[in-house]
Formats: sequence, C-alpha cells, structure tokens
Amino acid sequence: MAAEPNFKNKPSHPILLVDDEEIVLVALRDTLVREGYQVVTSPHAVHALSILKEQKFSVVITDHQMPMVTGLEFLAQVKDIQPDASRILITAVLNLNTVIDAINKGEIYRFVVKPWLREELLATVKSAVQRYELIASHADLHGEALAMNEKLNQLNRELEAQVAKVAEQNQRLQELTRAQEENLRQSVELCVKTMQTFYPTLGSQARRVFELCTAMAKSLGLPPEQAQTLEISAWIHDIGLVGVPRQLIKRWEESPESLSENETALIQHHPILGEELAVFVHHLQGVGPTIRGHHERFDGEGYPDGLQGENIPWLARLLAVAVAYAESDLGAKGAAEMISQGSATAFDPEAVRAFLRSLPKAVVPGKQREVLLSELRPGMVLAQGIYTSTGILLMPDGQRLTATYIDKLLNHHRINPITQSLLVYC
Repeated sequence: MAAEPNFKNKPSHPILLVDDEEIVLVALRDTLVREGYQVVTSPHAVHALSILKEQKFSVVITDHQMPMVTGLEFLAQVKDIQPDASRILITAVLNLNTVIDAINKGEIYRFVVKPWLREELLATVKSAVQRYELIASHADLHGEALAMNEKLNQLNRELEAQVAKVAEQNQRLQELTRAQEENLRQSVELCVKTMQTFYPTLGSQARRVFELCTAMAKSLGLPPEQAQTLEISAWIHDIGLVGVPRQLIKRWEESPESLSENETALIQHHPILGEELAVFVHHLQGVGPTIRGHHERFDGEGYPDGLQGENIPWLARLLAVAVAYAESDLGAKGAAEMISQGSATAFDPEAVRAFLRSLPKAVVPGKQREVLLSELRPGMVLAQGIYTSTGILLMPDGQRLTATYIDKLLNHHRINPITQSLLVYC
C-alpha cells in the first residue's frame, strides 16, 4: 500500500481503494492517478479500516464481493469512522433493492456496476469529490460565521473609539459624522452579506422587510433617527440566525411543529443574539431592543421575553408586522388579511393600521425560497442566476422555467454538478 504522486496541477484528493483482486486495484489506481488523485489501496476491508483511523479520505471505493466482510458492510463502518467521506460501491451482481436501501440510509453515495466505463467511473468519482468539498465548505462557512461575529465585536470597539474622538474634537464633528454613517452603511451591508452567504433567503427576506418598514416610516412621518433605527433593524433583524444550524432554520421555516423543545429554544434565542450583534450601531440605541422585540406578540404570547402591549418597544411592534407579512406564504392578499385578523392579539392595532395604510406605497420584492435541483418545477421563476462551477451563466435570474429548461439543467448537472444554492420566487 502506497500513496501515488499527483501528476496534474490541481488539488489532490485522497481516495481509498479496497478490493481483494490485485488486478482490479491496479486498474482503478492507475485510472485515478492519471486524473491527479492521491490513491491509497488495500487488499481487504479489515486492513482498510485501520488505514481510515489514521488518514482522512475524500472518497472511499470498494468492491462488494469480498471475503469476510462485504462492501456494504465495510462502507457502513466507514460511515461511522469518516462520515464526510463519499462512499462508492463497485459490484458485479446488482441487487437493486439492497443498493437503493444503502443509498437511502446514507451508507453509500453512488454505486458502479462491473464492468465499468472509464468515463462513467471518473464522472462518479468527480461527483463524489465535489460532494465532499461541499460538506467541507459548509463546515468552513460555519467557522466564517463565528469569525464574522468576532469581527463585528471588533468593529464595535472601533466605533466606540471613534465616538470618543468626536467628543474630544468638536470642530471635526461633521466630518466624523459622515465617516460614521459610511461605516454604519458598510457594517449593515456586511451583516446582510453574512446572512445571505450563510442562508441565501435571509438576504431577500431582509430586503422585503426593509421596503415595508421604509414605507411605514414615511407614512407615519417618523423622526429621522427613529426612521433610521427602524430601517436598520429591518435589514439585520435576523442576524442572530447566523448562529443557528442551516438545517434547523429550514425546518423552522417549513414545519416549525417538528422542532424539539431544545431546537425551539435555540430558534427563539436568535432575537437576543441579534440584539447583542447590533451593538455596533450604538448611536442608534433603539436598534437592539427593536430587533429583540420583533417576535413579541401584543397579547404577551411571543418571545423571547413575553412582553405585552405597550411594554413592547413601538418600533419593534412596527417591525413585527412587517416581518410577519414578509414571511407569509399566503400571497399579498392573504398575508394582508392575516395581519388584519391578528390585530390586538399578535399585533398592535395601531401598528396594523399604519402598516395597511402604507402597504400600497411599498415596493416589495418577491418572496424567495431555496430549492434543490430535483425540486425545480415548470412555472417557477429563478430569483438568482444559475452558473457553472467555472462561473459561466447557465440561466439568468427572472427566467421562468419550463420542462425543457429543467431537463437542460438536469443534463448539465449529470456531467458537471451544479453546487450553488438555487433560489426561486415563491
């Protein structure tokens, strides 16, 4: 057993090959090495398991018919040792029910039937490597989100230092105020970009809420500072969700009743975390409380503090109505009726009146949702362009999908997998 050199100028992905037939191992190894992969071979499963405990692999490929341990049994153990590795089963005798069951349980990623075609094998391995990279990138994204929180804290310290300097140098007040406004704009943009990168629909949701809050601020004639507080709160009201796992956010959006008590508590903590992250807008002290209160209910049944009536900050009551409307899947008319029916229970009646009066003047972008490639259906409209892995545009945003367009995307995906998030208008 030995690692082979990488013959191509591209990142090497370690692949483990397991087969009790030496001629098969050699053929597979030579094929993959020529493609630039780092290959490690093993003649039997027991030996391979010991290797897996010492070295990480992007892909594990094994024959099914082996002495002592079958390929499926071996890959089930691989899943426990290295769950992120893509697992491929090679078999000459195909028991389709067994293989499908293994795929559904997550024990294998793909299977290859002997005798294999070189192009199909390489395409399967490439797809498996891209799956591994995607899982790794998700882990990196979580780390980046944590690092971004630290950057926001650092930004807060820098802004505090700037305010102290303004107090000491009154003659430069106007210049430093302009600098502060620019820093605030960039900070808010950074927050929105962080949310959109972490969970794409959070960015579009923030824009919908912002447009609604801007219309309310104008309709009510809010003082400039209150209007700015409401608008910034609208942009970053969900920044606290950056600390919540993506899959949990998706479940909360689609079936909130499926969440456990602990998961619900984690979701309901996000307004508190949002308030903590909003300290960089210290000169607008109402932003934090507004974000914290945007899931409170007028009847006291909301979260995180169970505030009731006028104990909820006024701007938070306005923001709550805008968020509920923007999140609704009932359509414009249905969402407006839902807001009206929630008056005096979920929402402040005065906030409801202000919202309904300003709604016709608001230019609200379409609601978006993230879908899988397999979930695309004719009639859907793309909210974001679809690109190849090399940055070539496959389909522009605003494109209404047809069965033909979807088939083209699926055919492209089979050859060159599409890994980006797909956003469509609801």
